[in-house]
Amino acid sequence: MRALFPGSFDPVTEGHQDVIRRAALLFDEVVVCAMVNASKAGRLLVAERLERLRAAAAGLGNVTVDFHSGGLLVDYCRDAGIDVVVRGVRDGRDLEHEVPMAHMNRELAGVETLFIASDPERAHISSSLVTAVVRTGRVG
Repeated sequence: MRALFPGSFDPVTEGHQDVIRRAALLFDEVVVCAMVNASKAGRLLVAERLERLRAAAAGLGNVTVDFHSGGLLVDYCRDAGIDVVVRGVRDGRDLEHEVPMAHMNRELAGVETLFIASDPERAHISSSLVTAVVRTGRVG
């Protein structure tokens, strides 16, 4: 079975890497797809995000990386023959945000969503937090 792990991945975090590794254990193939999020201003160029995603998936033979900039997530799934979307959730707020989208994906195209709870040691990490820390120059 093929699964899609979509996100803006701007930047890729340890939490994303954890979800990629865990999804790779559950599915025959996982497509990690950097997508455009109209509600977020992109910080990294697409090429850099894709390069970082490929590095995050290194050694996982059943993981491929792609980019999608137009149309709905379910359109991508239909075109790629994907029936399951994987989403990492850190807390109740993430789940509250993700569940309505999961319902809509199922309604629109029969695409199911599998939620993977984040590793508690990484649950505080978000792309926004990583970016803020990098801007302070306190990366160690």
